[in-house]
Amino acid sequence: MRLHAIETGHFKLDGGAMFGVVPKPLWERTNPADEMNRIKMAARSLLIEDGSRLILIDTGLGNKQSEKFFSHYALWGDFNLDSSLKEKGFHRDDITDVVFTHLHFDHCGGAITRNKKGIYEPAFKNARFWSHKDHWQWALEPNVREAASFLPENILPIEESGQLNFVQDAKKELGFDVLLMDGHTEKQLLPVLQYKGKTIVFAADLIPTSGHLPIPYVMGYDTRPLLTMNEKKRFLDKAVEKEYLLFLEHDAQNELISLKNTEKGVRLDQCFRLDSYFGS
Repeated sequence: MRLHAIETGHFKLDGGAMFGVVPKPLWERTNPADEMNRIKMAARSLLIEDGSRLILIDTGLGNKQSEKFFSHYALWGDFNLDSSLKEKGFHRDDITDVVFTHLHFDHCGGAITRNKKGIYEPAFKNARFWSHKDHWQWALEPNVREAASFLPENILPIEESGQLNFVQDAKKELGFDVLLMDGHTEKQLLPVLQYKGKTIVFAADLIPTSGHLPIPYVMGYDTRPLLTMNEKKRFLDKAVEKEYLLFLEHDAQNELISLKNTEKGVRLDQCFRLDSYFGS
């Protein structure tokens, strides 16, 4: 097995929304805001090269939305999914499986593209798409809080393609275990990978950036923030005990982090690039 960090693009989100009730002077220490109160965000996927399978975890925002849509998210930088795959020696047609942690647009938007005729179609024509069944149903009938994040043009074409699969036994179906978290959204799926003697957890939106490690630092987007805090506490305590490494999807600066216990709770220990930590 080999792992590759895939930068699909960078964007910005309101810092207050990203940190909920936490005062700006506190969260801005780790995530500085621009003049419009927006913080820098990555949309970082993880590519798993495992025998004949090439598994992509999440796909970023994609590029099919309107200019008006993207204007709300202040895209920045030069990264995109195709160039990042090419840098690693791959093409999107090589992908055999796409695993969605959840179906918010910044995690699944790149899975569907618009062809020259304006028709939505899978961006990965040879891949099976994997979601949790309960989360899929949750996304099809979104609550008011999440409706702007679950976009029909990202979700319905996946089902219509015939490429949709539901995760039931992740270890058997995908080759790795998963954790299920319900605070951010129903049945968010976090891959847990055993790699070169270490355990790596794809942290998704449980811990979107290293600045979100303190337990109360919970996004305003979370549907059940009190549950998120309980899930984070249990997860981070175990992560320190078992010496997990966290792969961060949304941290614009840090790909991979280790953790340590402090008098204030679990905090950042060290930051790494995936390829430098394990060797390219």
